[in-house]
Amino acid sequence: MTLKLYDTMTRAKQVFAPAAPDRVTLYVCGPTVYGYAHIGNARPVVVFDVLFRLLRRLYGEDHVVYARNVTDVDDKINAKAAEEGVEISVITERYLAAYHADMDALGALRPSLEPRATAHMGAIITMIGALIDRRSAYAADGHVLFDTQSFADYGQLSGRPLDEMIAGARVEVAPYKRHPADFVLWKPSKPGEPQWESPWGRGRPGWHIECSAMIEQTLGLPIDIHGGGIDLVFPHHENEVAQGRCAHDLPAYARIWMHNGFLDMAGEKMSKSLGNVIIPHELLQVVPGEVVRWALLSAQYRQPLDWTESLLEQSRKALDRLYGTLQDAARTLGDATTAAGTVRDGDGEGVSVVAEALLDDLNTPQALSGLFRLSDQLREAIGEGDTEGLLRARQDLLTAGGLLGLLQSAPAQWFQGGAADGLKDQVEALLVQRAQARAGKDWPTADRIRGELDTLGVVVMDGPQGASWRLKDLV
Repeated sequence: MTLKLYDTMTRAKQVFAPAAPDRVTLYVCGPTVYGYAHIGNARPVVVFDVLFRLLRRLYGEDHVVYARNVTDVDDKINAKAAEEGVEISVITERYLAAYHADMDALGALRPSLEPRATAHMGAIITMIGALIDRRSAYAADGHVLFDTQSFADYGQLSGRPLDEMIAGARVEVAPYKRHPADFVLWKPSKPGEPQWESPWGRGRPGWHIECSAMIEQTLGLPIDIHGGGIDLVFPHHENEVAQGRCAHDLPAYARIWMHNGFLDMAGEKMSKSLGNVIIPHELLQVVPGEVVRWALLSAQYRQPLDWTESLLEQSRKALDRLYGTLQDAARTLGDATTAAGTVRDGDGEGVSVVAEALLDDLNTPQALSGLFRLSDQLREAIGEGDTEGLLRARQDLLTAGGLLGLLQSAPAQWFQGGAADGLKDQVEALLVQRAQARAGKDWPTADRIRGELDTLGVVVMDGPQGASWRLKDLV
């Protein structure tokens, strides 16, 4: 199987070939932990989780190393800590725990490594020293800055002239800079801020150097794949390339650069100033994480994703349909479910429908469509009463779903997991009464019972194998 990925550097799909198949390296820029993540922050987590799963399938779980950093020293973190009168670690630990809980709820696997900036000061200082030694950086007024004029390929990742990039970015103007585009590697800390000893005085690193140093120490340079949001191409990733290559005179920094598109709110870019920021920490209280995950995968990762309430509704209906088929399969199989592992080893041909879509630059819309094709095959096997075919089709659907991080719950848990036992008993009794009324063509009684179920916050779904139900979402 050949994996093709769109490379931001070359602006074309490339056949992915890792430097060493027994150690495939993936790095994705992670959170700055001073507050709850917003839904736009969740998109790269889910996108690159799918890539992580795919790489593990291709090369083996033990041969893929996925690092996602944590920025745990930053102006916003410092400001939050000062506001609360606590150490920065109090802030970072609080919001990192929330981040983990939220991303777990979205079905994202934890990365292999999660390096933190504060734990890599030695590596950061060493890399800055190497850049100075190679005359790619200079010290000025207590700062150390990268000399962008020393790197002929600066701007190659962005694909734009330097003057144009500067005009479109918030570039700090300072008298100690040799060129407006030069960026900070080390800076003095303000009174009360965290600080570390360095050859250039007590201070702390700039944002860009943190990732380069952590990549070098945890994965080694160059790496196979570097990912992140499209907003990081310039200046963050452009500066990473410059630092990493110049520190070691490398011809390349990453074999493939991948960037996911923006998430828009009803056609507008999400922003705090517009008041349209969605926080998963709050959303996940009222919407299942798997619904949010499906919604985030509903568009190809490089394209903008328009986030609307109807998108969540469509995602919920899609998952209800798939879990409904799995629930009907379980009802049909009965005790035969214990034989699921004896049908065959490995994946069936059906799984390739989803796998091939993902191999084509993570085409998740096509992959999601493939799940419905597999569901239809399972539904057909149920209708034919073919136990062996049913087991095979169900295994294909579950395996393919696993590639996307979907369909990993038991159907009963999906539909009724939030219901108390007393409510479950009440609902099941009402469904029996409704079925009897429908069988006797007593439509007024059937409608009345459905109204009672609606009042209980229950959604009834009629299917070929009878009625199933779930609790209503709270939005």
